[in-house]
Amino acid sequence: MGWFKRNKNTDTEGTSIKIVEGMWVKCAVCRTIIFKREVERNLKVCPKCQYHFPLSVSERLELIVDPGSFEEWDGELVPGDPLQFVDTLPYRKRIQKAQEKTGKKEAILTGRCQIGGKPVALGIFDFSFMGGSMGSVVGEKICRAIDQALIGHMPFLLVTTSGGARMQEGTLSLMQMAKTASALAKLQEARIPFIVLLTDPTFGGVTASVAMLGDIILAEPKALIGFAGPRVIEQTIKEHLPEGFQRAEFLLEHGMVDHIVERKILKATLETLLAHCVTTVSSTSV
Repeated sequence: MGWFKRNKNTDTEGTSIKIVEGMWVKCAVCRTIIFKREVERNLKVCPKCQYHFPLSVSERLELIVDPGSFEEWDGELVPGDPLQFVDTLPYRKRIQKAQEKTGKKEAILTGRCQIGGKPVALGIFDFSFMGGSMGSVVGEKICRAIDQALIGHMPFLLVTTSGGARMQEGTLSLMQMAKTASALAKLQEARIPFIVLLTDPTFGGVTASVAMLGDIILAEPKALIGFAGPRVIEQTIKEHLPEGFQRAEFLLEHGMVDHIVERKILKATLETLLAHCVTTVSSTSV
């Protein structure tokens, strides 16, 4: 019965196997355990079910922006603590920890770039910074990016990933929903296109405002998109939700998303859209 004592890190012939932590990842959709390098070689897309794993801001820039063309706007803006909010930690300490962890000052990066040689005003949410939550500075940076798009007659592209409004700023964070929506109305009046790319996850006040106001709304495959989480909805309405509820494919079927774009053709798709958009902007500004 000695085989019961075999080391769990040996193979069937007793050869020692070295198990390195961090070499494997689990897909959030199909739950398959996948070799991490295989996922990274595949643009962080699950080879089994095509779920698109989240990208960092720098990875997103590398994926969609022409090399060397990005210029950041308003990088000096940092959040305050107008309510002196304290839960298990003071809000100031939470901000400080997020800044130290990410090396960023807030949950969104904005700036000017080129995609396929076309000038674009760009905003990318950063989920690693307090869940990509939208507070006063995030709302302000979106509005300033919209102003720059108006000045430069550039399309505005916003990449969203967020848990919603930032609870530590209370009503001030909720005000950003109306503030950004009002700023976007200026783009519409000027007939400047607003393109949104919804990535996993996009929820709460961001979904209820700026994320669903695009002239063109794109989504990555199997991205979770909604206002409240499915568990909260089920508990509220006391009904079982349909299969795939709140996934990008479900939203496309029900008319809330215009197109689902795989990561490998995302830049090419954006270039095609922007080529038409820039032509439209140029013709209307004459």
